[in-house]
Amino acid sequence: MTNGAGIFAQIAPIRLRLRTDAMDPTSPAVATVALCTFAYLFGSVLFALPVCRLWKLPDPRALGSGNPGATNVYRNGGRAPALATLALDAFKGWLPVWITHVAGLSVIAQAIVALCAVTGHMIPLFYRFKGGKGVATALGAGLALAPVTTLIMAAIWAGVMWRWRISALASLVAISFGPLISALIEPETLLLFGLLTILIVVRHRNNLIRLAQGRESGF
Repeated sequence: MTNGAGIFAQIAPIRLRLRTDAMDPTSPAVATVALCTFAYLFGSVLFALPVCRLWKLPDPRALGSGNPGATNVYRNGGRAPALATLALDAFKGWLPVWITHVAGLSVIAQAIVALCAVTGHMIPLFYRFKGGKGVATALGAGLALAPVTTLIMAAIWAGVMWRWRISALASLVAISFGPLISALIEPETLLLFGLLTILIVVRHRNNLIRLAQGRESGF
């Protein structure tokens, strides 16, 4: 009985502390959940749609590849609306991660928030869970969490795009190098880039088929 009472006496404060942390809005766990929710909801805003309305362009989901992203907007409306879409989609990935960093949360928490933002763009709540490829949102999140790795990946994207003029190919090559680059330069973000690679490659599965068949459209 004495040993049982001693064990209970050690466990009880731990349970009480966990319960108190769960109720504390300033605790890291609560803050992370709140920021993940914000990141997903903000990521669910497909900025290509209001941008196209502003420029009086057709809905990008009904034209070209049907993807609500900067590349498809460029094909249908030109450089200015495409750059606006790219900047806004990147911003919605950058802002939640930056807030998480400023809040003093861990790199793991920042990585989870980044993934939530990208997932929001891919599976948006506001558009029946039919979204985009997540490349621009991943770019913004990466710039907030691992800027050196992300800038190197952006340079790879630019190089492939310059040589072959195929956006999907450039995105797939750049994201595939992400885990290796992060492992060498910013290893604490390796898990993030590994998961982002899986998500973005899966979202590009139809592009991969068209690339293999030589039917993927370029510029």
